[in-house]
Amino acid sequence: MTMFGNILHFLINIVFSLFGIALIVRAWMYAIRLHPFNPYAQAVFRITNWLVQPIRKVIPGSKFLDWPCLVAAWLTALVLWLLLLFILTPGLPVAGGFAGAALASIPTVLKWAVNLVLWLTLIQVILSWVNPMAPIMPVLQTLTAPLLDPIRRILPTPGGLDFAPLVLLIIAQVLIMLLEGFSYQFAYQMPLHMSAG
Repeated sequence: MTMFGNILHFLINIVFSLFGIALIVRAWMYAIRLHPFNPYAQAVFRITNWLVQPIRKVIPGSKFLDWPCLVAAWLTALVLWLLLLFILTPGLPVAGGFAGAALASIPTVLKWAVNLVLWLTLIQVILSWVNPMAPIMPVLQTLTAPLLDPIRRILPTPGGLDFAPLVLLIIAQVLIMLLEGFSYQFAYQMPLHMSAG
């Protein structure tokens, strides 16, 4: 890939990943019942409404899962992979490329979710050291508590030290590596197998 191709790959990936993560944030806020009038929640709604609201007219949400947001995240990942495959990989078979992108979009959405967990946990840890009274801390604690609390119930806390964030960060990093591998395997190997067949 040329230098221009690398730059284009980076920019496309960043833009779509940030939007996909915003959709995951919205779905997570729905699951944990974060107050919708929270200013941070309102910012996420404004960014994502243009895609989520039309889907909501066709696909309703359930009690804990915001299916319109999850479908929107999958569509975002699908468009991302289609751009990467067909713009940066010319000559790829159309049927195989679309099937590979559709499958690769599932672990990509999961990777975005795990990335979100990683960054929220990291920001919360840093703020707990430098500015524990920051206005965003209650939101971060609400978002991460369903994941950190089960770990805290298992882990000992010697000297009052909380190792739950460290454990969650390690788990998240391992999952990201696995999911990234699955994404690329689906995206690039499936078109080759279908064209060979």
